[in-house]
Amino acid sequence: MHPDSPISATLVAWGNAWLAGHVGLDEAVDRLERAAGPQVVSTEVTETPLRGFLADLRVEGMTALRLALPAAGDPLGLTGPAPFTVAAVDAGQAATAVLSGRCLGLIPGPDRRGSSYSGIRWAAMPASATPPDVPSLAEAEHALTMSMRAATDALLSVEGPGRAQPSLNAADDGLAPGYPARAHRVAALTARLASVLRVADERGLTSGQVAVRREAFLDLDRAVRRARVAAHNAITEPGSPLTPGRPAGTLGTPSPGSRIRRSRP
Repeated sequence: MHPDSPISATLVAWGNAWLAGHVGLDEAVDRLERAAGPQVVSTEVTETPLRGFLADLRVEGMTALRLALPAAGDPLGLTGPAPFTVAAVDAGQAATAVLSGRCLGLIPGPDRRGSSYSGIRWAAMPASATPPDVPSLAEAEHALTMSMRAATDALLSVEGPGRAQPSLNAADDGLAPGYPARAHRVAALTARLASVLRVADERGLTSGQVAVRREAFLDLDRAVRRARVAAHNAITEPGSPLTPGRPAGTLGTPSPGSRIRRSRP
């Protein structure tokens, strides 16, 4: 799992695109497997291929998937219960399936069997049905812009040895068909900023300079995570263009020709 593209984000993006009728279930799961290998979902009593598990949830009335990117002291996207929150914070990510009257949490972890099999095992556990306190896409984009400016000002005040600066080259935004253009723009920016945060170098700085730099990056990291969550949840926001000609608020209503395809051998 690449640190700049958590598999939970891929599940949420492509799962929501499937629920909105923009892609088929096979296409969505194939995208996940290309990213991280074969995937299964485990409960206390069963283990099911992800493809079949999602199809079953859709039959049960799943209407959306939500992304959580928590960190210690910042349970972004989570509302409990404690076992789910702790597991999600430990993993640094989670997805929540929204069903009628309840939610189900999905925590990804490595699944290695022998020397050649490497994939993802999702642990399914109960999640609170209380909606998380996460920003809208517009709010998150504004906060990210302000955080970028503050971080730039702070970093410009830190003199240090000359070094090559990380590049903000184009990056895969990680979203799927059907997301609004603004979500694609914000997600692409968060992917680039996450890469910068990951390769930040503190060598040659004084302790005071390191403190200023870390504080700036902590604030930016928080803004990046919140913007990424908002971008991946944007397709479920009221008024979002879920499908051409479909009224807002119909996420989870299959469009003509988008019937569920069951797990293939």
